[in-house]
Formats: sequence, structure tokens, C-alpha cells
Amino acid sequence: MNSKTGTLRVAVVGCGNIAGPYAETLKPYQQIELVGATDVIPQRAADFVAKYGGKTYASLDELLADESVDVVLNLTIHHAHVAVITQSLNAGKDVHSEKPLALTYPEAKALVELAATKGRRLSCSPITFLGEAQQTAWRAIREGRLGQVRLAYAEVNWGRIEAWHPNPGPFYEVGPLFDVGVYPLTVLTTFFGPARRATAFGKVLHPDRVTKEGVPFHISTPDFVVAAVELANGTVVRLTTNFYFGFHNKQTGIEFHGDLGSLYMSSWQSFDANLEFAEFGKKYEPVPLVKEPYPGCEWGRALIEMSDAIAAGRPQRATGAQAAHVVEILNAIATSAKEGRPVAITSDFTPPPPMDWAT
Repeated sequence: MNSKTGTLRVAVVGCGNIAGPYAETLKPYQQIELVGATDVIPQRAADFVAKYGGKTYASLDELLADESVDVVLNLTIHHAHVAVITQSLNAGKDVHSEKPLALTYPEAKALVELAATKGRRLSCSPITFLGEAQQTAWRAIREGRLGQVRLAYAEVNWGRIEAWHPNPGPFYEVGPLFDVGVYPLTVLTTFFGPARRATAFGKVLHPDRVTKEGVPFHISTPDFVVAAVELANGTVVRLTTNFYFGFHNKQTGIEFHGDLGSLYMSSWQSFDANLEFAEFGKKYEPVPLVKEPYPGCEWGRALIEMSDAIAAGRPQRATGAQAAHVVEILNAIATSAKEGRPVAITSDFTPPPPMDWAT
């Protein structure tokens, strides 16, 4: 962070589909300076900085050599995350990465350990637990409005990526579990703490697909996975993920069911999700949010929160340790689905505190 101006200087690695939304949501914040970007396709980086400012770096090496860069914002494809994060931490940079932190728990754990060794901050998406709707739901749970929460239904019905994304291949290589299952798992582990066991089923429902350009492709990673995840506090989560049907479905968001009542959150991603509460045996009624919500998802909130944490000398709320734990959950689900047996989860992390405005 620039000690004179108090600004956090951020450089982007990977200027694909999500880079624009990050940059747009960072615009209003004077404490964040976008200093530049790099991409394996140079023209994408050039187009990005032409629109959002900063300079184009010819390579990751060149970006990391720039002493003015405080934080690397890693927006590369899933398979590149470990290499980019490792190189960035070794170069003495703090990192915020898109999800998942890694594709295997040993790799994720190694990244957390490297960040600690280097004395650097490692933050990872998803950060939607920082949203107004999500923080409101969490406060209702903490206050005991639901009683003991024993069951949660998390729905990730994300549809056919090729219908809208220009490069669907990497998404199908990892599947919906690793790409979007991380969202509700991060929210739920924030609210209730670590997981301890997973039992799952997975299947390729629709193996032969066609891109927007009419190019056929075949998938072998399950595009449908359903899992029962047992948390250490006793809560059981049923997680459903798919890349087959999407936003027109009627199963969305997360349902929390407790001894005294149930809470429905219409989206684990949107900060302005609808919340409804029903006492046991009664009808659902709307729940007002604790403050005016951001419309949709404020992607840059992770960097804003990191900037505030650095200024206050405290840990940021989105941590590598929690992201690594979620990767272990994903690995356990994938193994269970493949081998047909329950799989233990052993790692731990310190859950983040609620936002100050939601206490």
C-alpha cells in the first residue's frame, strides 16, 4: 500500500470475462488504484487498460518486477491459479485470486503455507458472504431466530456455460462442483464452520455440447453432482450443482432449516438477494436487509475489504485458509462421487467475523 496516499495498487493477471466486472466495481473507491494488467493474449490486456486505466505488462514476470504493484488480482483460468499465486507470493506480492484457490487440497495448503512463510496476504473468492443479504441471513442465524440449524439446502443450478461464455472449455474441465459449488460452501462454512465428511454422487448428464460458434465438444467431468456435507457443528448440507439447466429453474439459493424456523436466501451470489423467514409451521415473510444492498455482486469488495484490513492492521475476512478448506471439501465430494463411499475432511480454519455493520 502506498504509504503517502493510502491507496492499494492492484495489477490484474488474466483479462477474460470477469476482469471487467472487477474493474467496474472498483471504480468508485479512491483507495484502490488499478496500475495495469497482463494476459497471455496481449490484445485482451491492451483492451482492458484502454478502458480501465493503468499500463500493459508484457508478461507476469514484468508485472511482478514492478515495485509499485501491491496486490496481484489473479483472474486466470482454474488450472493456472496455483502457478500464478505461487510466483506472485514468491515475488513478495499480496494476492487475491478468483476461485478455486487450487484444484487439490495439498496444492491449496501449500499456497497458504507459502503466504505465511513470505509474510504476504492471500485472499480468495468467492467473497459473497460479505454481501448485505448474506450478512443479514447470518445475523438472523447468530441471533437464534431459527434455533439450532440442522439442515441447509444449497442449490447451484448454473446452466449450460456454452450458451453465454466465449470459452466454456475450462469450466467443463473442472465441472460445476469446482467452478460454482464453491459459492454456497464458502457461505455455509463462514456461518457454521468447517466440514467433516462428504457423501456424493456425480454423473455426466449431457456429454456432447456445441459452442456459441457451432463447434462440437465432449465433456467427461460430471456436469451434475449432489452431495451431503456434514459440518463439525452438526449441520448437514445438501449441495446440488449442475451445468445442465439454469436460471429458469425454481430451485435457487440456500434454505436454512432450524428447530424454530426456516430462512430462505434466494441467491448465494447476489448481495441484494431476497430473504424470507418462516416460524416453524407458519408462512414465509420478507426479511429486511441490514442496509441498502449493492445490486448484484460487487466483485471488487474483496479488495476493498483487504484494503481496510491492511489499514487497520488486521487479517482480511476472505482468507486462503478457508479457501483451502473449501478445496478439501470439493476434493472429498469428487472422491466420494467417484468411489461411492463417504470421505473424511480434516482441515480447519478460523471463520471470519461478521461485517461491522451487520453485528
